[in-house]
Amino acid sequence: MAMAAIRREGRRYAPLLFPRPNAAVRSSLVSEEDVPFGARSISTQVVRNRMKSVRNIQKITKAMKMVAASKLRAIQVRAENSRGLWQPFTALLGDTPSVDVKKNVIVTISSDKGLCGGINSTSVKISKALHKFSGPDKETKYVVLGEKAKAQMVRDSKKDILLTIAELQKNPLNYTQVSVLADDILKNVEFDALRIVFNKFHSVVSFLPTISTVLSPEVVEREAESGGKLGELDSYEVEGGETKAEILQNLSEFQFSCVLFNAVLENACSEQGARMSAMDSSSRNAGDMLDRLTLTYNRTRQASITTELIEIISGASALEG
Repeated sequence: MAMAAIRREGRRYAPLLFPRPNAAVRSSLVSEEDVPFGARSISTQVVRNRMKSVRNIQKITKAMKMVAASKLRAIQVRAENSRGLWQPFTALLGDTPSVDVKKNVIVTISSDKGLCGGINSTSVKISKALHKFSGPDKETKYVVLGEKAKAQMVRDSKKDILLTIAELQKNPLNYTQVSVLADDILKNVEFDALRIVFNKFHSVVSFLPTISTVLSPEVVEREAESGGKLGELDSYEVEGGETKAEILQNLSEFQFSCVLFNAVLENACSEQGARMSAMDSSSRNAGDMLDRLTLTYNRTRQASITTELIEIISGASALEG
């Protein structure tokens, strides 16, 4: 009761004993009577709540980084092993991105979740650049894998999207799953060349945007007859009763499934690596923000204590006088 009376009297006489030099400059919209008692503690409470929020976000980002690291280790081994599937096809059929065809289908591979840097935006930009430079006299369509690329490409290229596939990584990726997906794509689209756009994994902090080209059996046969690297196909001896067209058909389908399997795994590795880097940066930024908020909190708290001491001393001096 006595302390409350001292504070009450101190607030009454403090403006007379210690007038503020800038009192006349203050806005008339806020008067001294409108400020509630204990208003100085509001700022410290706001800073404390902000510190709690930032600390919780930091815990989440650290946990997401650990989860991404665990998933990356599981996918990286399979991605490295899958590189041996498509390399024999590259040696046999080649990878000719400059081949001139009428019907192009761009297969854009992205992730279903965000918070992984700019890997999805990179794939979308490359896909749109391929569509732009294909020329107006050629037919170019999209096949989109992943929600993030779909959300970006639907805005201005919805009419060119033939097929969209999401939740590809809901279950652990295996060749059987991807081969069924490749078979669905081959049945639903007509193409002369498939351009697969994905991010090739190099390290946790490095990935390389890559384009792999898979030609249709007709184009492979045409290119083989015209010479060049694909002309070496005629030097192979074919056993069995299958014709050359049937063999090229089987090779083209198997090549696409192998390249797509490797591309999906490489992109999944790049996604987890980019998410690790993004969450690590977020955790460091949260730590820096916590340091600044702690400094602000201590300064505000010290200012509040100093102000209360001045009020108490002023009130006691007023009562004694």
